[in-house]
Amino acid sequence: MDENVKLVEQEADSAHPDNSRQEAREAHLETRQESLAVRLRHGDRSAAAELVDAYYEKIYLFLRRIGHNHQLSEDLTQETFMRAWDHIGQLRDGKALNAWLYRIAGNVSRLHWRRRKGRQLSGVEGFEAHGAGEAESDRAGHREELSQLREAVGRLPWKLRQAIVLHYMEHLTISRAAEAAGVREGTFKSRLNRALNTLRKQFA
Repeated sequence: MDENVKLVEQEADSAHPDNSRQEAREAHLETRQESLAVRLRHGDRSAAAELVDAYYEKIYLFLRRIGHNHQLSEDLTQETFMRAWDHIGQLRDGKALNAWLYRIAGNVSRLHWRRRKGRQLSGVEGFEAHGAGEAESDRAGHREELSQLREAVGRLPWKLRQAIVLHYMEHLTISRAAEAAGVREGTFKSRLNRALNTLRKQFA
C-alpha cells in the first residue's frame, strides 16, 4: 500500500470526526451562516464586512492549496468576495454559505487557469508534517514524502485537484464539497476516487 497516498486519506480520518460535539459545532455554524446570509441579502454592508472577516483566510488558503501563489491568491480572494456581494441574491440556502463561497472561489480560479493556460502552478500548499517526536532522519523522510505528494496533487487535472483540496484539505464533508464544486455527490465521489487512483498510480 502506497504511503504517500495514505497521507491524503489519513487527513480525512482526523478531518471528519463523527461525534455529537462535531455535529453541535456544525449546527451552530449553519445557524450563524443563515443569519449572515439573511443580512447579506438585505444589503447590509456590515454583514459584508463580517463575511470577509469570517471567511477571508479560508478562501485565501483554498486558493493557495489549489496552486496559486501568494499575491495571486490574495487578488483572487478579493475577486471572490466582490463576486459574492454582486451575486448574493443567488444564495438560496444560508446554511450553504460556506460551500457557496468555495464554489465562487473555484470558478474564479478555474477562469484564471483558462486565461493563462500552460503556466505552471506555484505548488500545492496544505500538507503539513506531523510527528514532533520523530527522529530527524524520519522527519526528513516525511518532509520528502509530503513534497512529492504536493507535486503529485499539483499535477492532477483541475477538477480532480479541486476534489482533493475541498475534501481532504478544506475538510468539507462529501455533501458540502459537492456543493462547493457545483456537482452531484455521486459525481464528486467519482472525481475523488479518480484523483486517489491517479495518485496511487504515480507512486506505484
